[in-house]
Amino acid sequence: MLRKPDWLRIRYSNTANRVAVEGILEKLNLNTVCAEAHCPNYMECFSRNTATFMIMGTNCTRNCRFCNVAFEQPQQLDAKEPGNIAQAVKELKLKYVVITSVTRDDLPDGGAGHFAHVIQAIKHIAPETAIEVLIPDLQGNIAALKIITDASPAVISHNMETVTSLYTTVRPQAEYKRSLNLIKHIKLLHPNIHSKSGIMVGLGETKEQVHALFDDLREVGCEFLTIGQYLAPSKQHIPIYEYIEPAQFEAYGQVARQKGFDFVASAPLVRSSYHAGEALGL
Repeated sequence: MLRKPDWLRIRYSNTANRVAVEGILEKLNLNTVCAEAHCPNYMECFSRNTATFMIMGTNCTRNCRFCNVAFEQPQQLDAKEPGNIAQAVKELKLKYVVITSVTRDDLPDGGAGHFAHVIQAIKHIAPETAIEVLIPDLQGNIAALKIITDASPAVISHNMETVTSLYTTVRPQAEYKRSLNLIKHIKLLHPNIHSKSGIMVGLGETKEQVHALFDDLREVGCEFLTIGQYLAPSKQHIPIYEYIEPAQFEAYGQVARQKGFDFVASAPLVRSSYHAGEALGL
């Protein structure tokens, strides 16, 4: 078993802001990907009065081998959720908010309509807040994607997660080209929305494969990119192949910027939503 290096060790922080954020989330019965996915940065983000809200329940219809979100019968949509999230955004005085979800292959639109309702509710109650949505692949349904682009969030993100050769192992229910096509259509449907993606490293990919993924993302117009270390949530998940040195993350970031990404966050503890507002200067 690989020993976790020092640069991946996180100090516990019990600040007043973190307690306040957790209290608001509990009061409004809201879920965060921070908690469900055991994100290593949740204490820092909560201390900064930020959180990534996870909508449409906590049970996913897919069983990706890297993810800690539960693979169980999906829950019914909560009609109060959009309003509750908007209220939380207002109470937390967020300048930037990220909305993500479990994958809902059981819904005809993959949950696109619910995403739109959340975006609209936030815009109504907190019009100055910039909104990013981190969406599943919607099974490649471009009409469903249009429902989200029509709601005009500032950023739409869809994570590629890994290189094409590892998809059958890491994301067996996803398709590399389908995800790329979804990202491509963000700009085709709404040129003013920023497109974003995120990947994990340390799963056995080569540098050349990572660089090729950068090229594929740039070819479909992706503007923002996050790169972070894969951390196995449990022994039942895909094991970590290697820990990538911080210097290699720096190198990946430099290559990505050279290839034309407008914003790149590349470090061991970077996750899709980590300091997300910085891409827009917030």
